[in-house]
Amino acid sequence: MKEFSYHEIGAATGGFAAKNVVGKGSHGCVYRARLRGGAGHGRRLLTVAVKKASHPQGEAKLANEIAVLTAACHHPGVVSLVGAVAAGRSPLLVMEFMPNGSLHDLLHRSPRPPPWPRRVEIALDVARAMRALHGAAPRVIHRDVKTANVLLGRDGRARLADFSLAVRVAAAGAPRPAPAGTMGYLDPSYTEPGRLGPESDVFSFGVVLLELISGRKVMDVNASPSSIVAWALPLIGAGLARQVFDGRVAAPRPGTDAEAAIARSCPWQRGACRRAWSAGQRWRRWPELRGALESGRWHRRGRDVVERVCRRVVSWGIQVRVKTTRRSKVECTELSGSSEGGVID
Repeated sequence: MKEFSYHEIGAATGGFAAKNVVGKGSHGCVYRARLRGGAGHGRRLLTVAVKKASHPQGEAKLANEIAVLTAACHHPGVVSLVGAVAAGRSPLLVMEFMPNGSLHDLLHRSPRPPPWPRRVEIALDVARAMRALHGAAPRVIHRDVKTANVLLGRDGRARLADFSLAVRVAAAGAPRPAPAGTMGYLDPSYTEPGRLGPESDVFSFGVVLLELISGRKVMDVNASPSSIVAWALPLIGAGLARQVFDGRVAAPRPGTDAEAAIARSCPWQRGACRRAWSAGQRWRRWPELRGALESGRWHRRGRDVVERVCRRVVSWGIQVRVKTTRRSKVECTELSGSSEGGVID
């Protein structure tokens, strides 16, 4: 990682000029900048994204993101760290610029919704990134997997971004932070620090897959029910999974390879469905998705519902854990908010 000076970054962003802002969040802003150098780039002039916090809490989150990305192994599915300003009045993060915005923008703001093959590619990119993070030493739990944090690069590939809430889990008995995440994507069983694990990211990834297939926002106050999960579960459980498909794009015909590809790219959450897929040899062509989902500790619940779903649509795994839990303080980020170069929530 290259260490930049605060003066270098300030000059590259025009003094953090408003015209260079490409994203805003509750903890700060993301700016477009032009810089020379950076890890592996020599003296080449680069267009980069710069994250700057707007208050002390945001600075702490940004410092955590710098530490996580510095320690994490480079992976093509994770946004690349170019450099940082770690010393001085406040930390600054310099990362690769993602000119095509976020998956949230693509699904909900683009006049041309993505075709099914493109959605499958994005799902696979995110799954590969999650698998690498969960398999790293120490293991990295993102804790805020959502479409606004999936950015799209110049090469068309998707990258997981915004590691401000991420946690490195070095040992089983190590202290864990209080639960955090974004409402709608947050695992309902993650209510205590001790419950933190890959399965929390797996749950969020499942919601992202559901959003990819349906094109519906995770929380829609104008719909009933407002939650994408509460809306989709009854339909899929009743064998009406095709009603969940994004109506803006022609649904694949039953029995076609296209539909199989879409279905196989969208298993999610927990339960016996993993066993059903494994028994049917349905995962063998999608090792990255399988690896990402198997990194979580799944539990046998709702077998009858899961088996019906697996028969109807190969890889729609539906399992919701319903139970009473103690009240616990959970830090939640904004539901959405994306930019061309990055996201701060």
